[in-house]
Amino acid sequence: MTRTRGQRAADRYDQGPVLDEELTMNRPPNMQQIMKQAQQMQEQMMTAQAELADMTFEGTAGGGVVKATVKGSNELVAVEIAADVIDPSDPEMLQDLVVAAVNGAMRAASEAAEEQMGGLAGGLGGLGGLLG
Repeated sequence: MTRTRGQRAADRYDQGPVLDEELTMNRPPNMQQIMKQAQQMQEQMMTAQAELADMTFEGTAGGGVVKATVKGSNELVAVEIAADVIDPSDPEMLQDLVVAAVNGAMRAASEAAEEQMGGLAGGLGGLGGLLG
């Protein structure tokens, strides 16, 4: 004999408080809980962004003859150039080294941000399926 979902739920109710998974899966998400989770995630994201903004990242070029330092907020804060790499007859080489060092530092900052924020963004799936 095939029993309906309601009959199965009634049978379980008669046996005591047992959670009917089929009925729970069809229940809409609790909006108050979703909003609370979203607020917590926003606070965590703001904290992570503030921490990243204060961190510094370095990039080097030419075997370390040029070093650039950036903050997590993408602000260039320092460039160090070894004196022996400065050749007045070849300014393009020095320019290329500076660009490479700055790009390396920016890339390090970006990767750190992705790593830190990626962990927080993974929590989006816990919002009751609201986002996908």
